[in-house]
Amino acid sequence: MCGIVGYVGSKNATPVLVKALKKLEYRGYDSAGIAVFEGEDIVVKKVKGSLRTLVEDTTKQIVRLNDNMSDSECDARESELIEKMGDFVWGQLGIGHTRWATHGEPSDVNAHPHTDVSGSIAIVHNGIIENYAKLKAWLQEQGVVFRSETDTEVIAHLIHYFYAESGNLFEAVLNALHRLEGSYALGVISRDFPDRIIAARKESPLIVGLGKGENFIASDVPAVLEHTRDVYFLDQKQIAVLYADHVDLFDEDGNKVLKEPYHVDWDISAAEKDGYSHFMLKEIYEQPRALRETLRPRLVQAENGEFTDIEFAEISKDKNVWKNARRIVITACGTAYHAGVVAQYAFEKFARLPVVVDVASEFRYRNPILNKDDIFIVISQSGETADTLAALRLAKSFGVHVIAITNCVGSTVSREADDVIYTWAGPEIAVASTKAYTTQLGCLYLLALKSAMERETISCEEYKRLLKELNSVPEKIEIVLKDKSSIQKFVSRNFNKEKVFFIGRQFDNATSLECALKLKEVSYMHSEAFAAGELKHGPIALMDSSTLVVATATSSALYEKLASNILEVKTRGAATLVITQDKSGAFLRASDEIIQIPECEEAFEPMISIVPSQLFAYYCAVQRGNDPDKPRNLAKSVTVE
Repeated sequence: MCGIVGYVGSKNATPVLVKALKKLEYRGYDSAGIAVFEGEDIVVKKVKGSLRTLVEDTTKQIVRLNDNMSDSECDARESELIEKMGDFVWGQLGIGHTRWATHGEPSDVNAHPHTDVSGSIAIVHNGIIENYAKLKAWLQEQGVVFRSETDTEVIAHLIHYFYAESGNLFEAVLNALHRLEGSYALGVISRDFPDRIIAARKESPLIVGLGKGENFIASDVPAVLEHTRDVYFLDQKQIAVLYADHVDLFDEDGNKVLKEPYHVDWDISAAEKDGYSHFMLKEIYEQPRALRETLRPRLVQAENGEFTDIEFAEISKDKNVWKNARRIVITACGTAYHAGVVAQYAFEKFARLPVVVDVASEFRYRNPILNKDDIFIVISQSGETADTLAALRLAKSFGVHVIAITNCVGSTVSREADDVIYTWAGPEIAVASTKAYTTQLGCLYLLALKSAMERETISCEEYKRLLKELNSVPEKIEIVLKDKSSIQKFVSRNFNKEKVFFIGRQFDNATSLECALKLKEVSYMHSEAFAAGELKHGPIALMDSSTLVVATATSSALYEKLASNILEVKTRGAATLVITQDKSGAFLRASDEIIQIPECEEAFEPMISIVPSQLFAYYCAVQRGNDPDKPRNLAKSVTVE
C-alpha cells in the first residue's frame, strides 16, 4: 500500500529519499513527505498530492511550466528540482513516505511522516493498526493531543511515552511494538539519536539495503537499486537498527540475530521506463521475455531439440504428492485470482483433478473444508498480499501441502509456503499487473502438465507435444504485439463507451475476467465479464448503443455458439470486437472488428488472447487522459485487509 524509505550515510539525504520514493510511487500517491535530521532538529516536509507536489512545494518552483512541455521534459525538470530540494532541507539521515489513505482522508495533516508531541520522534508507517482507537483513547487520557486522523500517529506518541519512561529509544520502540495489533512496516528517527534509524516489520514488507558507508530501508527493492544490490528481507516481527557503517538485526524480544544478505541480480534498467511512455506499456511488451525466462529453465530439452519433461528444481520431488492428491485448492486476489480461474480449467483438463478456486479475502473468513491430501496453491505477485498470506497460514494449520507462486524472492509467501515457484518476471512497477499474470499462467500450466504426467492422465507423446506448444507461446505473443495499431484504431472509436462487457466460454470465460479488470483499473470505464452462455439470464438487458462487447473466441468447438451470442448483442445496438485465432470467417457477420491472434493449443491461448485486451485497456486509459501507471484509489501490493 504505502511506500516508505529511509537513509543514513554521508550524502545529502533529501534527494536520496525523494528519488527512492519516485521508485515507489506505484505503492501510494495521495500524499507524500520526508523527515530529515538537519543540524540538531528534525525537519518535516509533507503535502497532500503526488510526490511532484512535494517537490514543487519545497522548492517553490513548478515542474510543468506550460502545457507544451513533453513528459520527458517534465521528468527532467522534476529531477533537477529534486536535487535542489537539498538546498532547502539538508541532512545525512532521514525517512520518507508516499501514502495510500486508509485512516483519515488525504490531507497535509494526515500525510506522513508523523511526529510525537515534542517533534523529537518522527515515523513513517505502512500498514494498519487495528487497535489504534483503544491506544488513542488511552494516550488522550495521558494528556496527548492528536493532530491527525491516522492510526499511525498513535505509534509516534506511544514510542514517546515509553522513551520518556526509560530514556532508551530501542527499548521504547520494542515496548510500543508489543502493544500494536495489526500490520506495520516502520521507520523511526529521533532527535536524540542522529546516527540511526530503527525499522521494524509485521505483515507489511520491508527491506534493508546494505551500502558502503550508507544503509537504506524501503518497502521494495527498486527503491535502493541505484545504490546497492545487497539487501536483507526482514522477517516477521524483526527489527533493524541502521547506522552509516553497519546494521544490527533483532528478534521481537530484542535478541540479536544473524542473517545472510540477498544479492539482487536485476538489471537496474528493469525498474526504468526505457523510452516507453508508461511502465504499463513497457511491461506489456516485456511479456515474451518474462515468459521465456519463467518457462525455459523448467523445460527439459533433449539433444535433438525435443522437449521431454518439466523440472522444478525448487519444489518437492515426491511424486506421491500429486498421485495421492484428491483435490487442488487455489486462492489469490485480483489478477492472481483470475490466473487461478484459468488454472482450474487446465488442471481439470490435463490432470483430471477437481479444483476449487477462491478469493483469499473470502476463504480466510469462512470455515473451509481442507484435507491433508489436498494441494493448496497460493498466487501473489508481491508475496505480501495480506489476505493471501492469511489463507496460506490457515491451510498450513490444516496440515495441507502449500505451493506458492510469486515474483518476489524473500517475500513472506515464499518463506512460509512448503514449496515456492518463482515467476522470474522481473520488477513490475505499474499498478495494473500484466507480465505478472502471464508468467503466473506459465507456472500454473507447467504444474498442470507435470501433475498430469505424474498421475498418468496424458500420454508421453501428448506431453511432449504440449511442451513444444507451451514453449512457442512467447513467440506468438510477440506477433500480437507487432499489430498494436489495430487496437489503437479501434480504441480511438470506442474509448468513450459507457459500458464494456467481456464474454467468452470455457478458458475464454476465465480470460474475460482479467480483461474486464484491466479496463476498469486504468480507464475507469464500467466493465464486466460474463460467461457468454449466460447472456440470456440477465446481462442482455444491459445491451444498447452505448455498449461495447468484447468476445474472446479461441475454442473452435464453440465458435458457432459464441457467434450466435455476439449477434444477439449486435442486434441490440452494441458495438462488437472479437479476439480470435479463427481463420474460417466464423465471426465476420457478428463482429465490427476482429483481432487475429496466432493459432496455438487452445488451453494455452489465455496467455496470448489477454494481450490485445491489455493493450485495449492501456490505450483507453491514455485516450481518456488517465495515468495507467497510477490508477486512482489503487495500490500495487495490498498488504492490509
